[in-house]
Amino acid sequence: MGRLGYSLLAVVVSFGMLAGCATRPVNPPITQTDLGSGYRYLARAERFKDKQNLVVLAFSGGGTRAAAFSYGVLEALRPLEVTGPRGSIRMLDQVDVITGVSGGSFTALAYGLYGERLFDIYETSFLKRDVQGELIRRVLSPAHWGDWGRAETASELYDEILFHGATYADLDRGNGPFIVVTATDISNGTRIGFQQGTFDFLCSDLLAVPLSRAATASSAVPFAFSPVTFNNYGGTCRHELPAFVRPFTDPSAIPRPAARLLTKLRDLRSYEVEGPPFIHLLDGGLSDNLGMRGVLEALEEAETLSVLGRPGPFDDVRRIIVFVVNSRSSPKTSWGQSERPPGAIPLLIKATGVPIDHYSYESVETMRDMVARWQSMRRLRESFALNASTDPAVQQLLSAPNIDLYVIDVSFAALVDDAERAYLNDLPTSFVLPAEAIDRLRAAARKLVRESPDFQRLLKDAGATIVERPATSVPSDAHQ
Repeated sequence: MGRLGYSLLAVVVSFGMLAGCATRPVNPPITQTDLGSGYRYLARAERFKDKQNLVVLAFSGGGTRAAAFSYGVLEALRPLEVTGPRGSIRMLDQVDVITGVSGGSFTALAYGLYGERLFDIYETSFLKRDVQGELIRRVLSPAHWGDWGRAETASELYDEILFHGATYADLDRGNGPFIVVTATDISNGTRIGFQQGTFDFLCSDLLAVPLSRAATASSAVPFAFSPVTFNNYGGTCRHELPAFVRPFTDPSAIPRPAARLLTKLRDLRSYEVEGPPFIHLLDGGLSDNLGMRGVLEALEEAETLSVLGRPGPFDDVRRIIVFVVNSRSSPKTSWGQSERPPGAIPLLIKATGVPIDHYSYESVETMRDMVARWQSMRRLRESFALNASTDPAVQQLLSAPNIDLYVIDVSFAALVDDAERAYLNDLPTSFVLPAEAIDRLRAAARKLVRESPDFQRLLKDAGATIVERPATSVPSDAHQ
């Protein structure tokens, strides 16, 4: 979760009463959903260069630490040219989807917006900037005491220093990967992904939403920031679900693999049925600190549709590669050395962060279990004992997508160097870090990608080789 340092939290909580009641940006309504337009996966997938390989980068939360670590992954993939049976392509151009949470959302959105330009501006515009100090000064400044809330003050700053008025319409016009950043509805815990498919349930046009507000919602730490408020017009736009989603509206007819998707669909449909006029969003790490829940739901969807024998959006995909970019750290405390318990603010931060960070690994393990299950069912289907079976029940039981899944771990825990791992683990979750820390985070990410055993296994299985060329020689017509 993108938690700020103790000092910022204390300051903004102390001055929370200074927030005024100025107007806030309002997301506009739509009168009819259009499944063929807007910033949505199905429309974006039409532009993917390789229909058989789906490459996903999942950027976790963690403030500037997460932003720098995820940026290092982009830097690692940028000069790598993959040569395989179907020719050569730059690895970064193979990326189709990037999910981002909290600190990772800034890197995801900025790359989606700027593409190659990001490598010229990101370091000075955001990474090595004292964003935390600027936030504190704005919150304390009388000029901003009339702002709608602390989150809107932060959104204005992010827009000035990084996004410069860009909205999802600008992201939609680009040719880069599909970017999904997430926030959490504090009223009911629903994970809200900033894509038109989600905003269809709100009967609202995502294209008009500023990228700065999406980044703010994804990183709005409880108590440090006020929630980011959006209007809900659910039930007013004759919303139609995509054909492949409609079977999931009848839970009694859906097999077990779709449990997560059924829950997510139920939560989103509540905005249409119950119709609360507003939703209040906070840090995406509260519901998914790795940005992996949406990926898991998509895989479950693919498995369920395969069991049902129905077409789906991943029918042409033969290989899914997920880079799990996890910047979780575990700074040491001296609390256990004192008889007195920690103070209220440090305890609050730990109480909200420890469960999220400590159990984020379960998303990765669930995905690995899914890979093992698919492989087992495939081996059974192809075994001599069952090869001649015509029993429909047996065939359905063993049905699974014909997809190879690779999960590439990019985390501090994967570092071999004990000293470097200890240094990175001790970095705080804040919006300011020393320049040395930024550079070491980036270097660690590049090293982890290049030396990943799972990445090497992927290349071997695909019959591909890697050629590294200077980053300055990348094509000038790369996306954006």
